[in-house]
Formats: sequence, C-alpha cells, structure tokens
Amino acid sequence: MDVGAVLIAVAGVAGTLGGALLTQRGAEKAKRRELEIAQAIQEARENRELRRRCYSEQHRDARQFCTALSRHLYALRDRTPGGEDIQALESAKDSYRDRWSEALMIAPDAVITPAREVNGALNRVYGQVKRLEQGNPRPGETLRSAVEAQHGLWPLIAAMREAMRRDLGITEEADRATEMPSYYGDATAFFQDFEEPDRGPS
Repeated sequence: MDVGAVLIAVAGVAGTLGGALLTQRGAEKAKRRELEIAQAIQEARENRELRRRCYSEQHRDARQFCTALSRHLYALRDRTPGGEDIQALESAKDSYRDRWSEALMIAPDAVITPAREVNGALNRVYGQVKRLEQGNPRPGETLRSAVEAQHGLWPLIAAMREAMRRDLGITEEADRATEMPSYYGDATAFFQDFEEPDRGPS
C-alpha cells in the first residue's frame, strides 16, 4: 500500500472532520452571540420601562405633594387646619417619599441631581408649613414666605421632568425648564390671595 496515498487520505478525512467541527463551533458561537444580543436588548427594554414607570410616578407624586402644600397653605390662611387637612398633606408626603426612595435606586445621576433639588425644596417647604401650622415659625417665616417658597417648587419639578424625558430619549434638549410654565397659573394672582389686608388708618 502506498504510504503517501494513506497519509493523503487520512489528512483529507481529518480536514473534513476538522472543518465540520470548526463550522459547528462557529455556528454555536454565532448563535450564542445572537442570544446574548437578544438578552441585552430585552434587559435594556425592561430597564427603560422600569425607569419610565418610576419617573412617571415620581413626577406625579412630586406634583401632588406640591399641590397638597398649596391647599394646606389656603387652609392655614382661612382657618385652623383640621385632621382631614393634616392627613391629606401627610398622605401626599408619604407617597412622594416612597417614590423618591425608589428613584434613588433606579435613576442615573443626570436625573438624581435635579430630583434631589426637588426633594430638598419640598422638605424645606413642608417644614415651614408645619411650623406655621403649629404656631412655631422660625424668624422670617410667614404665610407669605411659605407661599413664595411653595410656588418656587414648580420650576424645580419642571427641570426634573425634563431630565427624566432626556434620559428616556423623549427629548434631547432642555426646554428652558427653569422658567415657570404657563399652566401653573399667574404667580401674581396666587400671591395676592395671601396678602395682608390693607387696614388703612383707624
């Protein structure tokens, strides 16, 4: 038997088997890569949906807390707040606190930074409102100063909302969020509701 022919035949068989094995490994690697890409896409979708839900609730509850502060200020202006007034404010604060705690675990720094400003401002206004309610204001704290501080929350909430929209890819540029949006009403009229009456000379 021709040794050369045998070697050629063996090399041919080995080459065929090796080629099939390499092809199989290449196909498995490509399939594994496809699965990894599909999994990454699915995880990105789930993460985006988680952030979208968190942002929607955070924005809603920040607005509701701010509105509850406004209502409480009107109650302070007109009468001594009752248990129902106090419960409404506390409920809004608690709901907001829960959303803020969740956002801290989910949102990136670009969203957390303006959200932290909203959180700090809401808590400061809440503290001022509660001190007024309890008849123990700090120097310089009046119903009017609390009203101004509460109204100043809206541009911060708007800035937070724009950061959230940018993170979700809904908008690319800030919409001058620090300006007071028109749908929050006329600040002058709002402040006039809390002006001291001009008693004039007696």
